[in-house]
Amino acid sequence: MGISDKDDRRKYSRVDFITKIEIHMLEESGQETQLSANSKDLSQRGVFVKTDKRPILDTTCRVSVYLAGGIEDLKLDIQGRIVRHTDAGFGVAFESMDVDTYTHLKTLVLYNTKNSD
Repeated sequence: MGISDKDDRRKYSRVDFITKIEIHMLEESGQETQLSANSKDLSQRGVFVKTDKRPILDTTCRVSVYLAGGIEDLKLDIQGRIVRHTDAGFGVAFESMDVDTYTHLKTLVLYNTKNSD
């Protein structure tokens, strides 16, 4: 069951942002699975991953967001959880990150937020 735009009541701005994403998930068997894909959008609280894969909901994961184009490339590592599926991919809610990652993420979202004026 998908979430309609009308039901989508997020507190944090979400921006269209396509970049390389790696998801590292620990399966019930104890084996780690890695998935490489691209993001569709990003917020301070999560990311939507464009893929045909559908990991099990509520699976904990480590998300690596790769940012290029600055003076040097950055990799943001964030702990998260798979929270939803759609036909286009799946959503990850961020659960914890270090202060530097939070600062980069907050700046990235602010910089890419469309001005509503």
